Amino acid sequence: MEVTLCDVGPRDGLQNEPGEYPPATRADLINRLAATGLSRIEAVSFVRDDRVPAMAGAEEVVERIERRGGVEYAGLVLNRRGWERFAASGLDRVDVTFGATESFNRANGNMSLAEAVANAEAILTAGGEYPHSVTISVCFGCPFEGRVDPGVVVELAARFAGRAEVVLADTIGVATPSAVRALVAQSGATGFHGHNTRNTGYANCLAAVEAGARVLDASIGGLGGCPYAPRATGNVATEDLVYLLEGEGVATGIDLDALVTVSEWLEALLGRRLEGYLYRAGAWPSS
Repeated sequence: MEVTLCDVGPRDGLQNEPGEYPPATRADLINRLAATGLSRIEAVSFVRDDRVPAMAGAEEVVERIERRGGVEYAGLVLNRRGWERFAASGLDRVDVTFGATESFNRANGNMSLAEAVANAEAILTAGGEYPHSVTISVCFGCPFEGRVDPGVVVELAARFAGRAEVVLADTIGVATPSAVRALVAQSGATGFHGHNTRNTGYANCLAAVEAGARVLDASIGGLGGCPYAPRATGNVATEDLVYLLEGEGVATGIDLDALVTVSEWLEALLGRRLEGYLYRAGAWPSS
């Protein structure tokens, strides 16, 4: 069995860091990740620089990427203007996201749920020739509305099935394996995006794979979070997830030692200990 890992650290990860990192540094991170054997990287988001300063200069980041064969470079698009910027950038995959609840969409994009879904539909229509990933946020719990009705998520996923890769996101890290297994199976989702806020993220990833998911999002070093859940920690760490998957017989095609080196570099860059464990413990105890 094989699983595609998408590292979202350059976008979802750094966007949640308190500092702002210039395009050259962000491109350096992308290039380092690509050299590890990752087959997909979420590189940038095409948003207004004044709204999300951490993601400013997306085009410059893309220009500095040293493209590698076999690596799919994705960009997050939130509206038609973002789509136009993506189309001019030369990236490979369009990422679109919206929340499963009314309140989350209002807070995150100043849209109703219906408007957010229509917006995602419009982006898919505009970029039909590109592969798309549609991520449904807060599938298992919302910071404003609490538990989310699985039936709502299944209905939302069905709207995009067959036209895009549908990814279910545990944005605030409240899911447990049985819930993930059930919702992935019921929705037929292609992928899962997990956070390790309550130390269930890695078990949830395994549950998603057991239920049929073949794409998993992860973030180098465990970078990430959610601005609407202040105590939430980041995504599952890519290197920790690779260790787990490979140990369970799931092929990733990724060089684990190379990933550890990237996390060590990133720790020095950020000036703090990262959320991941494996880059500190090592892949196996040394003698």
